[in-house]
Amino acid sequence: MSELQNQRVTVELLGKEQQFACPAGQEDALIASAKYLNDLVDQMKQRSTVRNDQKALLMAALNISHELLEAKTQQSVTQQQQDQLIDKLSAYLGQSSAE
Repeated sequence: MSELQNQRVTVELLGKEQQFACPAGQEDALIASAKYLNDLVDQMKQRSTVRNDQKALLMAALNISHELLEAKTQQSVTQQQQDQLIDKLSAYLGQSSAE
């Protein structure tokens, strides 16, 4: 996507305003993502002895990475289950039409 199609969006991260290029129509998603990250960094600071913004940000990034990997694993398991059900249904329908 070319730079001309991107919007400049200002979000607050770690108490500082940051500007990012964002595809048109995705501004709300970027703002929500920044809020989620800020909230997670705040949680990391409250739940641990970490008070350093960078360390809390790294912990939040690791947490988000873990969530993503879990979601991908769950998606893979769900896809396999759906594929098995489709195979069973196809086999059943194949038997029914042969009769």
